[in-house]
Amino acid sequence: MTGTNRADKRRFLVLHDYGMGGAWWWVHARSARDVLETFAWVEVVTDPEAVARFEHDGLEEVDIEASLMPPGLEGLRAERDAQRGREGFGALADRDIVYLRRRWDEEDDEAVVHLMEVGSDGRRIRLVELAEDGTALRSGPDDWPFNPPIVDLFDPAPAGQEISRAEFEDQWIRADQVEPDA
Repeated sequence: MTGTNRADKRRFLVLHDYGMGGAWWWVHARSARDVLETFAWVEVVTDPEAVARFEHDGLEEVDIEASLMPPGLEGLRAERDAQRGREGFGALADRDIVYLRRRWDEEDDEAVVHLMEVGSDGRRIRLVELAEDGTALRSGPDDWPFNPPIVDLFDPAPAGQEISRAEFEDQWIRADQVEPDA
């Protein structure tokens, strides 16, 4: 293990879920919040089955205060360091649910605005897609093949995208349900 004094730290199972897979580490830190404040785009996994599955799996272990981090984790620490001190840093952290408005521009598609209900883990709970032609479609976890975190709640950028629950609910009610793929 790379690290410093572990006497006052616990071991946390940390995941960087990038959608089609993930990178896992054991991180020694004082708290789960310390892990989230130190590394962008990670989550602390507390599910007992997941923790037991990785208990003896030989994952790399690192102390949160170590000067060197394993590949992947170093970049996530650098990203978080760049965010720290910017207005809005951590403003959405510690919330159970956050409502956001984001413009989504895909090269092949027309611009769409996404209204998202996001949980404390950064994953979508519900989504409304507002197209430029006025079409509104709603969807939930049963409609998505996978649901990785799409928001890092410590990142300062989403703080400027926050909307009210009432605005989200108004659009959710008026939107049509996404048709399941045949």
